[in-house]
Amino acid sequence: MRIQEHTFAAAQAGDPVALEHLLVQLRPDVRRYARYQCHRSSAVDDVVQEALIVLYRRIGTVRSVSALSAWLLRIVARLCMLPALMYMRGVEDLQSQEERQHFARMPTHELRIDLVRALESLSAPHREIILLRDMQEMTTSEIATCLGITREAVKSRLQRARALVKEYLLPESTP
Repeated sequence: MRIQEHTFAAAQAGDPVALEHLLVQLRPDVRRYARYQCHRSSAVDDVVQEALIVLYRRIGTVRSVSALSAWLLRIVARLCMLPALMYMRGVEDLQSQEERQHFARMPTHELRIDLVRALESLSAPHREIILLRDMQEMTTSEIATCLGITREAVKSRLQRARALVKEYLLPESTP
């Protein structure tokens, strides 16, 4: 990724033209890495779009132009691994031994597919709350401000969304 220092600095300072130029310039590299990293080719466009949105929102947090590539590649990798991240975080909350065994036996690629389907089955508000918390790693307060709802509503919606994902993933024979 070849980014000029002055373009990067102007984008960090809030120059909309520089930021747009930066996003356009980085799109092919982000797409190439997403194609390499994502196991589902149908997810590439979504991952590219989300990665550029994260860059747009958080450009000010990037230390330097030399750190930009590694930072952006890590974002793409996380976006491609969303189902696996959700699985790893969700494992800690599993209550019964049967649930743990069920997910331990499940092949990773099947689990990824099931997690994507579980997310797609959620209503827009529930899907959004999971993505904001688990992918963008926003705090409860940040999410509340972003969505214009209370912290309590964020916590309630997040708990309900995670319960729906868990319900979707568990076999019907598990209580």
